[in-house]
This record gives sequence, structure tokens and C-alpha cells, in this order.
Amino acid sequence: MSSILTNTSAMVALQTMKNINTNLNRTQSDISTGKSVATAKDNAAVWAISKVMESDVKGFKGISDSLSLGSSTISVARQASETVTDLLTEIKGKIVAAQEENVDRAKMQTDIQALRDQISSVVGAAQFNGLNLIQGTDDVNVLSSLDRSSNGNVTASNITVQRQDLSTTAGTYGTGTSLAANAVVADSATAVAAAGNTAEVTFAATWASGDTATLTVAGVDVSYTATGSSVTDIAAAFAGSINALGLDGLSASNASGVLTITSTRAFEGLSVAQTSTVAGDGTSSITAVNGGAPSGTNSATSSTIMQRAERVDFSTTAAVNEGDGYKVTIGSSSYNYIAGKGETMEDVARGLKVAVDSAGLDGITTAVTQADDGTWSLNVDNDGSGSSSLTFSSAGNAGGVASGGLFGLDAIDVRSNAGADAALTNIETMITRSIDAAAAFGSVQNRIDIQNDFVGKLTDAMKAGIGTLVDADMEEASARLQALQVQQQLATQALSIANQAPQGILSLFR
Repeated sequence: MSSILTNTSAMVALQTMKNINTNLNRTQSDISTGKSVATAKDNAAVWAISKVMESDVKGFKGISDSLSLGSSTISVARQASETVTDLLTEIKGKIVAAQEENVDRAKMQTDIQALRDQISSVVGAAQFNGLNLIQGTDDVNVLSSLDRSSNGNVTASNITVQRQDLSTTAGTYGTGTSLAANAVVADSATAVAAAGNTAEVTFAATWASGDTATLTVAGVDVSYTATGSSVTDIAAAFAGSINALGLDGLSASNASGVLTITSTRAFEGLSVAQTSTVAGDGTSSITAVNGGAPSGTNSATSSTIMQRAERVDFSTTAAVNEGDGYKVTIGSSSYNYIAGKGETMEDVARGLKVAVDSAGLDGITTAVTQADDGTWSLNVDNDGSGSSSLTFSSAGNAGGVASGGLFGLDAIDVRSNAGADAALTNIETMITRSIDAAAAFGSVQNRIDIQNDFVGKLTDAMKAGIGTLVDADMEEASARLQALQVQQQLATQALSIANQAPQGILSLFR
């Protein structure tokens, strides 16, 4: 049936042309934008995923900038630390040269002062965009990543950079919790005296001619063969033999048959023992006195004369926190060290040594030692050239402001023998700290550079993933465009034919 009111063929041709034009418009959009999913209506799910990933890519670009800034800041700090290490090494060379007495120490001191001033200049200038990592103790966080969980939550990750304080500040002693139990004066000593420590040897009363005995003093054997029974003669003979050895800081005397062996060695204890007897009753009783061996180490035939120096023993179990201050009082003056972040009791002991040495007390020398059980100790000796006896105590409090890593550098003075000797050990502590600082910065800078490289690769991978989701296949789009153009031409012709069909009905009415 033909109708002049309804042209079904034209309607079909028109719908076909609309579909072709819609597809053609979409293909042209793909070609012009380069995306198959350019808006949410193209594919809502894929578009949403791509936008989330694009926001992450933008974020990682910011992270890359943060990492680059952090790496540059740390590079400045690392190079400054390395420069400080080199300058400290030069100072060490001057200090070593000053150990000789026939050199111009005043000129060497001038050179050391110039090097110290240069170190201060380097430390003060080692900043990048106002951030100096070799002053202060506060950690610095560098944004390193954005971590997205499966539920869509995003958390920031940071690389923590620990400051390495290479300043010379003395710090501020706190008034917080008492730490006195962590620093104990050994053997309850109350004075640092110049007098030596002694061991007394009491010989048995019965000796026959020909009886022999051997004492080992500081590892050296001294023998005596009796010619009579007088213990006074025996003690006197041993005293003469020991003194004849010429051992440094060691002397012996006889008083009514009691042999007294005295040691003024500052930081070295020595043993006294009877190692053999032949015939007779030659057994001796040896007892250390005047700050002698700890309880339980004396026996009937042996003892230990402890070092002349008194010491402060630091706890092997207590933690050291930033701001923990410890002090040693010698005479009427106190000398403080306030621990920084991550330090140990060894650092505390060495810091107090620097503090005491910096005071330049006449006759006072110091040393830091570690016992077999791990206990770190500060040893303080008095050779009597200053005060013959000084009061001695220790204490500690939390809540202070940490001393600088090069605390005591300003006080190095090689113009005297004692100053040159103290400077040699203290400069080693400072060099170690500057080396540790440079190494720490080097490690964290390497980590940041690795992370920055990874972020760059991750960003590229995410961009490629987004492209896979939304980019148009241009080869496919080109082929589709040509096909749709042909279909459009055919649809136009079909519509034209369909529109001509009603014209044939007119011939029926002619």
C-alpha cells in the first residue's frame, strides 16, 4: 500500500542517516581530540578512573619538585659537612705538629683560629632557600610519595632527614627530671687528689737465709733471696729493686718491714702479686689501699693498684634523650654537656671531657674509657701542679637544649703542653662527628635521588595507563571515518529515493 501521508521508506532512510551522522560526529570528535573518552558521557566509569589517575599524575609532578628541592638542600648540607671535615683535618695537622715543644705554638694557634673561623662561616652559610641542615636538631620531612589504598584513601609518605648539628654552641642545661642515677662517681670518690694510690705488702715474720720470693709489679718480676730473717731488710731490698726499675709513675718505700708500692699513673692501673716462694715461710699479704681495687679483687698474694684518676661511670641501660644534660663538678666549677638527638652515653662522656678540657684547669687531664662490661667512663686526673685536691661530683637533668656537634672547638688551645694533648683527643671526636654527618647526608640524598627517579618512571607509567584507557586508536578512527562517509553518501541517496516515491502516486491521477 502506498500513502502520501506516511512515507515509511523515508523514515527508515532518515533514521539510518541520523545514526550514521551520530557515529560520524563521534569519529570526528575522536580524531579532533585524540581521545575515545573525552567526557563523562562517553564512558562514565572509564572517564572517572582516568580523572583520578590524572590527579595522581599531577600530584606526583609536585612530589618530583619536592624531592628535587630536598636533594638540593641536602647536597648543600653534605658538601658543607665534607668541607668542615677537611678543615678539621687541617686543624688536626696543626695540633699534631704542636705536640713538639720546639715549635712556635703561638703561630699554630693563630692558624687554628683562622680555620675555626672558616668552619663557623661554612656552617652559617650552608643553607638552601633558608633551610640549614647543619644547625639545630629538628628533623625535616621531604614529601616522597602519595599512597592510594583500595578504598580510595590517600596518605602522604615522607623521607625524614635528620639534622646534623655542626655548630659550636654550649647548649642549655635543663631543670627537668633528675638523671643523677645515670652518672655515678666510682668508688664514691669525693676528691680528685694528686696523691698516688698504693698497695701494701706485708711479709711473713719467719725467713731463713736462702729463702727466695718474687713479686710481679706492673708485669715486671722482682726477686729477693734472704740473707737473714729481718722483714725490714726484705722490704727495703724489694723497695730498692722496684725503684731501680725506673718504671714511669711507680715508686716503692719501706716502713718498719711493710713494703708500700705507690702508683701515680693517671689512667692506668697496675697489678702487684707474689708469684713464687722457695722454702721458708715467705708468703706475703698484699692489700691495695687509697682508692685501690674494687671490693673482692684483693687476695692474700695479689692486688691491683687502681689509676690515680677518679672517674664517673655512666649507665649501660639508661637511654639518652635529646636535651639530657650531665655535669661534672670539679672544685667550685661545673662543666656541662647536653646530649643531642640519637646520642649515647659515649657521646655524653666525650662531651663532658671536652667541657672539662675547655676550661684549661691547671694539672687536670681527662680520658674516656670503656670497661669490659660496656660501661663508658669519664676519667679526671690531677697531677698536683694546680690544686692538690679538688672536690668531685656528678649530676644530670633532662629538659635542656642540646650542645652543638662541634662543642669545644672554640676552646682548643695548643699553646701549652696540656692544651695540645687535650686538643689531640678532642679533635678526633669532632672529626668523627663531621664525618658521620656527611655520611648521613650522603645516604639520605642517595635515597631521595632514587625515589625521584622512581617517581619519574611511575608518572610515565601512569600516563601510559591513562592513554590506554582514553586515547583514540587513530588508525581505527581513520578507517571508520572513511566508511561512515561512504555510508553517509549512500544514506543520502536512499533518502532521496524514498522522498521521490510519493511522486509516482501522482501518475495514477492523470
